[in-house]
Amino acid sequence: MRYVILALAIFLSPVACTQAWAQTRLSIGISDRGVSLGFVVSTYPTFERIPGYPVYYDPRIDQNYFFYDGLYWVYVDDGWYWSTWYNGPWYLVSPAYVPLFILRIPVRYYRRPPPYFRGWLPSAPPRWGEHWGPGWERQRSGWDHWNRRSVPAPAPLPTYQRSYTGSRYPRQLEQQRSIESRNYRYQSRETVSRQILEQHRRNEPSRSRPLQNDRPQEPRSRPQQGVQQPLQQRAQPQQPHSQPVPKARGKGDKGRSDQDKGRRDKGQDGGHP
Repeated sequence: MRYVILALAIFLSPVACTQAWAQTRLSIGISDRGVSLGFVVSTYPTFERIPGYPVYYDPRIDQNYFFYDGLYWVYVDDGWYWSTWYNGPWYLVSPAYVPLFILRIPVRYYRRPPPYFRGWLPSAPPRWGEHWGPGWERQRSGWDHWNRRSVPAPAPLPTYQRSYTGSRYPRQLEQQRSIESRNYRYQSRETVSRQILEQHRRNEPSRSRPLQNDRPQEPRSRPQQGVQQPLQQRAQPQQPHSQPVPKARGKGDKGRSDQDKGRRDKGQDGGHP
């Protein structure tokens, strides 16, 4: 029985993974917030172009680290991550939306190939269809077939980022975008690259709004409540003074009317013999 359960788990795990990635497809399969991947690229990479591909890699970086179509790409723990800056933050993307020429990078250029790459032809792309399953293979059919004589030109490297190292490296998303807009005008060529960037930039206001708009409003709203409360406290003591006055007059009037009535009664009593 134990072996049956184990076999079922092994059989169903690719299905579960495919379903999970299918769910992330709805939002282009990218995470909302950047992450750190446990390594640091302290200076701008020394890129070399992969012969016959519009892709760059740095042989000195001990990671599966590439640059293609205006974006940096890293393959870590069976996941593809991208960034517009050489040291992140990094954003996860589902296998269904990894650009074609990233998928086509030959095995030999992976500085840290995962165990399942063993035995694969070094000059050929990884066997992604075997790894990610038939569902992915159907979605990305033809990914490993292209005209090698008409490969697109590589995107220009964003070398302006060489000036930003150490403490000068921009950590805030808004800061990175501001520097990019002034220094890098390249528009991504591949459709999925454009989709990734468009989705990411559409999410930027929603990510930055809680940091910039909502939080500063909280201290503003608190003082306003603090101002209103003293005003209400001042108004409340005035109400008891204003309300008892009529009541006091009412009691006084009643007292005077009783006295007048007593005088009249006495007068009436005094008028009779």
